[in-house]
Amino acid sequence: MHKSDSEGIALREGIFQYARTRLEYEPAPLDSPQSFEYLAEHAGPTITEAGIGGEEALRVFEHVLAPATISTDHPGYLSFIPCAPTAASKLFDLVVSASAIYGGSWMEGAGAVYAENEVLAWLAREANLPASAGGVFVQGGTLGNLSALVAARHTAKAKRVANGLSMPAQWKAICSAEAHSSLKAAAAVMDIELIKVDVDARGKLTGAAVEAALKHSSDDVFAIVATAGTTNFGIVDELESIGAVANERGIWFHVDGAYGLAGMLADATRPLFAGVERADSFIVDPHKWLFAPFDACALIYRNPELGRAAHTQHGEYLETLTESGDFNPSDYAYNLTRRPRGLPLWFSLATHGISAYREAVESNIKLAAKIADEIRRRPDLLLVREPELSVVVFEKAGWVLADYDAWSARLLAEGTAFVVPSSHKGRPNARFAIVNPETSYELLLEILESMTN
Repeated sequence: MHKSDSEGIALREGIFQYARTRLEYEPAPLDSPQSFEYLAEHAGPTITEAGIGGEEALRVFEHVLAPATISTDHPGYLSFIPCAPTAASKLFDLVVSASAIYGGSWMEGAGAVYAENEVLAWLAREANLPASAGGVFVQGGTLGNLSALVAARHTAKAKRVANGLSMPAQWKAICSAEAHSSLKAAAAVMDIELIKVDVDARGKLTGAAVEAALKHSSDDVFAIVATAGTTNFGIVDELESIGAVANERGIWFHVDGAYGLAGMLADATRPLFAGVERADSFIVDPHKWLFAPFDACALIYRNPELGRAAHTQHGEYLETLTESGDFNPSDYAYNLTRRPRGLPLWFSLATHGISAYREAVESNIKLAAKIADEIRRRPDLLLVREPELSVVVFEKAGWVLADYDAWSARLLAEGTAFVVPSSHKGRPNARFAIVNPETSYELLLEILESMTN
């Protein structure tokens, strides 16, 4: 055996061992970021003409770089929207990377595309969309929302052309004032106007509010976007009333369910999602609340042909694909090259079954309600809004932002939790985003107690 072969085997076994170590953590260490100066000193230059060798590169990653990243699957990671992939999904992510599968076309990845489409069909059924619904897994909610809006505008343009109507000076889309920042980014990329409509006292966008907004610019509006689980509060807009307005006016209805739409799996919260079946498109991110690794967003169209018409790329070298009549995932979003990022979720679902997912989502919702009850009992704490899904937002009496910052830094330094401050209407607050089935009530109580120390 050549020396290079033995080195390759040693490196492979070292990587497998490190992956095994990560998978066997219960839980993974929370860890914390480090300064540039620290990393420069301890990692040193790693990209050189000669290279540092795989074993040394692995050593640097394991002992310097990895500990300088926060583990999003730690039960105490409660900031932003965490990621809590199952062991099955993480294991299969290794298989996907090792397999070098191209997931953009049926010709090159038929088996992978079939499996991904089975997951997409399941999500469409949960939302009560017709059996003909379908779509694609993209990188994340930002790309999913952008792709859906591009398809919506393309469809609106086609309708105008078919009816001999002129195009508006600027296309417009309606969303909630508390909608995700990705919609603002999409509006900038598409050069459209985003009409942000105020929510009601519950934090919800309503059909009546959308109807009122349409009185001023209905001819220019090509899409209405509702949010199924806002990032900051986990609030679900009135999908039924908003969808009814959109459907009656023939305007594309998109539901941004990147975080919260997974809540439709739980019996306790399923009624909140009545009306999602009216959607022309929706997104949900499995790396948020469907226990898959980064990065995956399911983008689903009621009529996938409208997505394909908007997104298919044409070129001489692509003709063998575009003219084949096959289902090519690259045709359904703003992407061409893609990895089959839906496969880790497929494997985990196939391994555990849908009922296990329902139970896990339900457990997070029950835990959020339980800790909210505890917060109500404490005179020094105040719920900012009543939780609907698994996000709990509260204030500590007398605290300013500096107090929240110091408390957050202490929790992270101790390795207890990662809970960064948030804010609402200019007031700082604390926020639990609970999407990990391993997050316990006892841990949340410990975090609350730490606010009095």
